Amino acid sequence: MAHDKQLVRLRRKRGIRVRISGSAERPRLTVFRSTKHIYAQVIDDNRSVSLASASTLIKDVRGQDGKKVDKARLVGETIAKACLAQGIDKVVFDRNGYIYHGRIKALADGAREGGLKF
Repeated sequence: MAHDKQLVRLRRKRGIRVRISGSAERPRLTVFRSTKHIYAQVIDDNRSVSLASASTLIKDVRGQDGKKVDKARLVGETIAKACLAQGIDKVVFDRNGYIYHGRIKALADGAREGGLKF
């Protein structure tokens, strides 16, 4: 069952990546969700370079108490701060095949609250 879910997500991911690509003007904000943690990365696909990253494993987020959804929102705010520090205010959101609810939605909302536009 779990293997089938992963295959379905990867199929959705391929379809999304055909339509979405990050550039220097609008890099791609991609999300990876594991059972315990959530990771976010801002990528310039033209140069194949990661511009910023944040996760629940960094010091600012790791020490926080709360649910995984609350930590995901905090990761979104952290990635937004890192992007704004580099002069990036517009991104393309890549949900990486995950359904847009729960932790994925919380991360996106946190990034929007932090000042990113997508």
